[in-house]
Amino acid sequence: MDLKEHVIAVLAEQAMLDPGDIDPAQPLADLGIDSLALVETIFALEEAFDISIPFNANDAQAMSFDLSSVEALVAAVSDLVAKKAA
Repeated sequence: MDLKEHVIAVLAEQAMLDPGDIDPAQPLADLGIDSLALVETIFALEEAFDISIPFNANDAQAMSFDLSSVEALVAAVSDLVAKKAA
């Protein structure tokens, strides 16, 4: 499973959807992930990729981590994984 598939699998689990039902261009808000599930998704991604995601549940607007769409999330996780490997 590549990184994109793994991120989508984590999102699908949190949204209780089949990974095949998730479109990479889809906004995260369209997945039906509420704020609690978003926090759980962040924790699941951190654990899955052994990374630390700069996320502040109290001020989501102030963070630099892009959660606007599935593909933006995949790109952001990919960037953190690459920085960790460097």
